[in-house]
Amino acid sequence: MAYGEFVIQRELNFTIRRGDIFIIMGGSGCGKSTLLRHLIGLKRPAAGEIVYEGASLWDLEATKRQALMRRMGVLYQNGALWTNMTLAENIALPLQTYTPLSAAQIRELASFKLSLVGLKGFEDYYPSEISGGMQKRAGLARAMALDPELLFFDEPSAGLDPVSAKRLDDLIIELSESLGTTIVVVTHELASIFAIGNNSVFLDPLSKTIIAQGDPGELLRGSRDSRVREFLTRGDEALQVKGN
Repeated sequence: MAYGEFVIQRELNFTIRRGDIFIIMGGSGCGKSTLLRHLIGLKRPAAGEIVYEGASLWDLEATKRQALMRRMGVLYQNGALWTNMTLAENIALPLQTYTPLSAAQIRELASFKLSLVGLKGFEDYYPSEISGGMQKRAGLARAMALDPELLFFDEPSAGLDPVSAKRLDDLIIELSESLGTTIVVVTHELASIFAIGNNSVFLDPLSKTIIAQGDPGELLRGSRDSRVREFLTRGDEALQVKGN
């Protein structure tokens, strides 16, 4: 991954398994969100391939690449809801764009998606009328509008209080278990990393590559790299004992 001559990360080799809750973690400036933009097809890698089930994303024809990207849903850090649309209208937009469903069917489906994230009855509310945590959940409902096989989250807990962040973590786990959705999460929040993740990569800004990968809990207990241990314990080695 690079911007012109400036390399962000190199030699990134990893596999996201179907059904994973996969964590992309590392310190500030290591390229977590940049990697996410590569994975969802917003930025082409300077070298190498991104392969989905045997198909190289950037070797596909444009129409096939767009079809593949419609199998993905993205929850952006700020929710990215259209402020002049109600929650139901926000969710309806991708359904109107990419499906032949009738207005009544779309309205019913939008209500169903909101109910999945605990927002039943909020269809006609505007984003400014609900809390930040509710906006995140509404953004998730929109990301789920087209029943994606892959869900991507960019710092989902950013700006949330601990209770709201815990509710969002619980919702992510519930979606994974009930729908079998593969989920990729960019985060630096330790509580979320250990609560939801079963696979991960750790990006290091100094060596500009992956220095650890695997289950976050196992990395906490077994990594010998001081940079990984310091990140996962926030410098408090007593947490290492708790992790064991």
